[in-house]
Amino acid sequence: MVSMTKLSGYHSSAASNARLKKRHAAEVRLKAYGIIAIALAGLALLALLWSIVGKATGALTEHYITLPVDLEAAEIDPDNIGKANFGGLTKDVLKEQFPMVTNRKSKKLLYDLVSSGAGFELRQDILDDPSLLGKQIEFDFLASDVADLYFKGTFGRLDGVETSGDLTLIADDKEIEVISSAPDFIAALEVVKAGLLDRARVLRRQAKLQDNGVQEFIRRADRAEDNATKEAALAQVATRETQRDGLLAQADELERRAAAEGGNEKIGRKEPSLLLKIGDGWIKMTEVTPNGGRGEEILPIGDITSVPAGGWLYYVADQPEVSRKVSDNQAVWLETLRDKDAVKKTLNWRFFSSGDSREPELAGLWGAIVGSFWTMLVTFSVAFPIGVLTAIYLEEFAPKTRFTDIIEVNINNLAAVPSIIFGLLGLSVFLGFFGMPRSAPLVGGLVLALMTLPTIIISSRAAIRAVPPSIKNAALGLGASKVQASFHHTLPLAMPGILTGTIIGMAQALGETAPLIMIGMVAFIVDIPGGITDSASVLPVQVFRWADFPERAFEARTALSICVLLVFLVLMNALAVFLRKRFERRW
Repeated sequence: MVSMTKLSGYHSSAASNARLKKRHAAEVRLKAYGIIAIALAGLALLALLWSIVGKATGALTEHYITLPVDLEAAEIDPDNIGKANFGGLTKDVLKEQFPMVTNRKSKKLLYDLVSSGAGFELRQDILDDPSLLGKQIEFDFLASDVADLYFKGTFGRLDGVETSGDLTLIADDKEIEVISSAPDFIAALEVVKAGLLDRARVLRRQAKLQDNGVQEFIRRADRAEDNATKEAALAQVATRETQRDGLLAQADELERRAAAEGGNEKIGRKEPSLLLKIGDGWIKMTEVTPNGGRGEEILPIGDITSVPAGGWLYYVADQPEVSRKVSDNQAVWLETLRDKDAVKKTLNWRFFSSGDSREPELAGLWGAIVGSFWTMLVTFSVAFPIGVLTAIYLEEFAPKTRFTDIIEVNINNLAAVPSIIFGLLGLSVFLGFFGMPRSAPLVGGLVLALMTLPTIIISSRAAIRAVPPSIKNAALGLGASKVQASFHHTLPLAMPGILTGTIIGMAQALGETAPLIMIGMVAFIVDIPGGITDSASVLPVQVFRWADFPERAFEARTALSICVLLVFLVLMNALAVFLRKRFERRW
């Protein structure tokens, strides 16, 4: 037997202290790894939420353009107001603001400043109040998605540049020559030259690709086994060398112009736009020099031939016209309207009160919210009673046989089946066999109920199993039947856990997209569903659809829809926690 002295010496030796120190260091490292992992996960979550919320704020507001509408001059039959051409009236209102817009292309750009639904809103206002006929009113026309994003700064901005010289204007048939007594346009010229350098870098990258092609075809020519293949490869070498040398020559020329002092540079669609404002008129510069240049009128400046210092200014766009959705003409028209205080920014209640639309500025989420409500109502009505009764039967009444074992195994397996499989089941059974209405909350709710059933059954069985057997035995000892003991005593005590599992399963179903797409709930639905058999969409499918649209304005609406969906999910999980705490009993 080992003596106590030897054991004491073993545990107090230097080796023992080293081992103890090593274990403590391992524990510290493990804690540090855990803290780092939690911190990284938290940072990733914050980055995701910051990105989504940052984009979503762009959809919280919308812009209106307030313009006078002469309903006295408009040809509107008081007995048939709804049949009047309010779209044409909207266009006439815009043309009255900018009468110089005459060609077809410019008119199309002008009409694109307001939403295509603005005429319908004007008609509805007059239908609601026919007394407006014969009057001149100020009407708020909903801005189009392009105009709205311009006002929010998404499609670039115009940066003002200070000027100090007197301006002289010399007009000819098509353009206006602009001459300043001071080198006011040097800053603009430098911006244009910076654009030349950017184009030169692009050309050099293209030349590099052509040079890579030259090297590849040289290798192919060296490996060629017959003259025809070799000649074809050498022909490609010559072609690509010519293209490469041409690109390099263009890049050299652009860099030479950018490095030269002063100069006279043309401003095309690939260079940042230069817009000159004189009074209420605007000139788009097509050439620029240190002291001026040449340009064309967008809005007329009248008979002005000279402007003193301080009476004019110019703006440089931070993006070339070809790189933004808003043209220079549209930017000038919108800035003119803003200078007239005709632009109004309001909270976008429309997003939460209207249905879907292919026009971003008219699209709303209310239809998807109502569709989600009806779908979840069907899901809960089917899955909750069936799931709870199944759990009670399996736990309290079912004999432990091979058949019940197979049922339990299959229930556990169904909880891990991909959700799209349930969508295929709904497509083939509910739509194909029973002929239920396509894209309806009834079918969507049944599919999601099948998907949620395993979760409810498993959580309900766990909650029932957690109730102490003594409670049921006491009820049976007092003469209660097995059914009475289960439903009057065990089930009420297990209900907090059952509700928790049910709400978690419902929250999972609320975020499902794949099974609903399979049964057609991805269809474009404008009307608000009034029942479980009406065509409808749901929140996750609406997010999926908007994310696939090319219009830039749908990006913010998609992010805001995600935020709304997250709010619903958080509220449902919070409700689960509340119910568990509220009804939980301790033994």
